[in-house]
Amino acid sequence: MNRRILAIFAVLLSGAAAAASIAPDRPVMQERRLGSIDFRNSGSAEAQAPFTEGVLLLHSFEFEDAASAFRRAQAIDREFALAYWGEAMTYNHPLWREQDRDAALAALARYAPTPEARRAKAPTEREAGYLTAIDVLYGEGTKTERDLAYMAEMERLATRYPDDLEARAFHALAILGSTDGERDFATYMRAAAAAQPVFDAQPNHPGAVHYIIHSFDDPIHAPLGLEAARAYSEIAPDAGHAQHMTSHIFVALGMWDDVVAANIRARDVQNAGRAEIGHHANACGHYTSWLHYGWLMRGDLEDAERGMSECHALVASGEASAPEVGYFVAMRARHVFDTQDWGAAQRFSADVDRPGYDFVSGLAALRRGDRETATAVLRSMRAGAGSPLEPRSRIMLLELEALLALEEGEGAQALAKAEEAADIESGLPFEFGPPASLKPPHELLGEIALELGEPEAALHAFRNALELTPERRTSLEGLLAAARAADRTAVEHDALARLARIGSGSN
Repeated sequence: MNRRILAIFAVLLSGAAAAASIAPDRPVMQERRLGSIDFRNSGSAEAQAPFTEGVLLLHSFEFEDAASAFRRAQAIDREFALAYWGEAMTYNHPLWREQDRDAALAALARYAPTPEARRAKAPTEREAGYLTAIDVLYGEGTKTERDLAYMAEMERLATRYPDDLEARAFHALAILGSTDGERDFATYMRAAAAAQPVFDAQPNHPGAVHYIIHSFDDPIHAPLGLEAARAYSEIAPDAGHAQHMTSHIFVALGMWDDVVAANIRARDVQNAGRAEIGHHANACGHYTSWLHYGWLMRGDLEDAERGMSECHALVASGEASAPEVGYFVAMRARHVFDTQDWGAAQRFSADVDRPGYDFVSGLAALRRGDRETATAVLRSMRAGAGSPLEPRSRIMLLELEALLALEEGEGAQALAKAEEAADIESGLPFEFGPPASLKPPHELLGEIALELGEPEAALHAFRNALELTPERRTSLEGLLAAARAADRTAVEHDALARLARIGSGSN
């Protein structure tokens, strides 16, 4: 067995041993199906329901709804220390690299004006510990320094009160948040080891499973998060993010049926909430983007075309927000590249000023034989590029340059450009989900190698692509073509079997 996997099992076993010392708490159930916790506190009995709902929503990253719930608890009990702590927690999004420090400090100031006054006013030492920790989170220093100091405070709180499962769960989240958004496998394993005992002691705890999933949502470790992913869907069916979050594991394992099912549930939960407040359905959102990718990988082209059309209509109407435009750009890229429907770039055209949008237009034009348009796009992208060039922008430029070189008969230059793009990709931190580069560069390298009659080089490139994006249909199809060209029968049969599993719905 891989030494890294053995090390992970050792960490998790030690966490399981720790869990044996935690007595399972009596859960407090809510009307909304969000999971269950027992977060004992000094708030009034009347304020417990909205407070508990807020914590459950907080664990599932439903931050706006959580803040609203905590404010309801404050309105019922104006001296409820942890209700102000909870609202302040909703303004920190550690895995999204977001923090609204001013809003958090304003919420805390409504309880008491200074950190010292808040600690003095707290009704118990344990609750004072929570206030101390959050004042560190929003205190002095850079965000990175504050994140690290907050993690240390949460570790002290969890150690001092080992029966407090909330302290343990939020300590696990603090560990994940200590990396400033970049995946560090050793740190993420520590987070899993902190969250696993909470899951063992309270199997319906939404935070425990959520943070375990985040710890393991990469192709190497994803099998260790599958149990948590299956559990989270059942624990919090009324939290859209919870339904989506399961697909972080499913994408990392290439389980496309599950990706589609999870994001349909997430989309429907989210859109029901949006309808209640009079907002349009989210046709170009995080969940619909992942759903569209799942449809493409499964070969559900009719569904993918419909989803792409709905997103395009929203953007073309001029009513899309900036994030929705960003998701449109990514969906359009996947639709064009993963179907190789080069005309789709024109079919789904819109007034969008984004480098990724232009890149797709240029590459699709080149594949249609329109070298003039592709050259103009490349020239425009170079002129608009910043300095130093962001790595994924550099990848796009190199990929377009590689294909132009190929079109001009400069095979060696085309390979060199594609290899440079793939090398950049290999050096970047892992990002979960659909490919972070609009056209995965290892995959493009394999396609170019195939066109140049170098099937062994293509095999190597497609294998590298599949390590980063397991069971990606386009890379598997490339692997199959390369295996046939190289007369590699075993590889061919393996690729055929994997593609058949996708097509049969048994992935």
